[in-house]
Amino acid sequence: MADAANEEGLVGRLTIGPPRATQPAKSKRVTPGIRTRHGRGCRSRGGGGCNCEPAFEAWVWSVRDGRKLYRSFPTHAAAKSWRSDASSAVRKGTMAAPNRQTVEQAARDWLAGAKAGEILKLDGGRYKPSVLRTYESDLDRYVLPLIGGMRLSSLQRRDVQRVVDRLVGLGLSGSRVRGAVMSLRAICRRAIRNDELMVNPTANLELPAANGTRDRVASDEEREVLLDSLPEEEQALWATAFYAGLRRGELRGLRDEDVDLERNVIHVRHGWDDVEGEIDPKSKKGARDVPVAAVLRRYLLEQRARTGRRGSDLFFGRTASAAFTPSTVRKHALGAWAAAAVGAFFRREPLQAELEPIGLHECRHTYVSWMHEVGFSLERIGDYVGHSSAYMTDRYRHLRDGHQKEAVDIIDAYLAERPRRTHRASSGGSIA
Repeated sequence: MADAANEEGLVGRLTIGPPRATQPAKSKRVTPGIRTRHGRGCRSRGGGGCNCEPAFEAWVWSVRDGRKLYRSFPTHAAAKSWRSDASSAVRKGTMAAPNRQTVEQAARDWLAGAKAGEILKLDGGRYKPSVLRTYESDLDRYVLPLIGGMRLSSLQRRDVQRVVDRLVGLGLSGSRVRGAVMSLRAICRRAIRNDELMVNPTANLELPAANGTRDRVASDEEREVLLDSLPEEEQALWATAFYAGLRRGELRGLRDEDVDLERNVIHVRHGWDDVEGEIDPKSKKGARDVPVAAVLRRYLLEQRARTGRRGSDLFFGRTASAAFTPSTVRKHALGAWAAAAVGAFFRREPLQAELEPIGLHECRHTYVSWMHEVGFSLERIGDYVGHSSAYMTDRYRHLRDGHQKEAVDIIDAYLAERPRRTHRASSGGSIA
């Protein structure tokens, strides 16, 4: 009886009331900004079940570009993750629509702008012609053959790192590799300022250590031996490099009117380029006044008396208007030093110092070294050699009045205590 009643009640519950409508199966929730892309032969295109491995295309809207930015991924999770990051990047302004400009096109535009003076250095000055020629050569030889066809907007750090690794594998020196990256870095820096790149792909690279640096410094005795062994007509040039620290281009562009021997100051106002001729100094700090010590003054007086140069004539020029040729000066010096060493050998007269050849730029290193030994601060030395230093906040500061006179007195007092081998160091008279 109970079983029958229960059975009747169950039947009653199942049949009472109108039949329920059939509920459709729940469809998969669609994530906004992501769509599934099926293969061309997938059955889903005809309403059937999917039989392919679909990709997932995500997009974000860029207000700045006025368009959607797309990217495809093999999984829905990857597309969702990218869309979240991209949405944040677009809001922060660190992501933009890709540009079709290639690395090579950007390099040519940058070089043209820099040559025209439209693109400037970080300090606001123009690039030196020699620097631009080096950049162009490095780009053509090392960078553009590897990544020149890539879109600049798609360039990533791993792409530049592969260039670095390739150049290292080819046996290039650390300095050469760093120079090649420097040219690309300048282009990317400009692209970032123009919102063509959001992240600098040349930052935080693994670069080889710089090598082959000029770090030779001549001692006091070496300086005197090296100068005494040169022909008289070239001694003043090398003495100015030793005792004033001018760059090679500054020595080439020095004019007679820049050598003020009444105030014992050299006014560095110009440089010299092989192609352009007279150019501006290397940097804003390159224009400077350098103190002339007594030991250097005598060389300069002799040079002026021998050449008869005046006014705008080049002080060390091959002629009054043609700058000296560095390779020729170097060749003459090497020949003179070799002859001096051979002569001393056959005369059985040992030189008081090793006659190791030196370059004009190494003379500049020597100047910095002994100025530091004299007791000048690195900041003061930087003023005299025209170095731009990151730790100096006032980049356009001029020397205070009296610094040159003080420097001359300190240098003369220091050199007066050192042993002399040349009559110039002991003679106090001037040359008529």
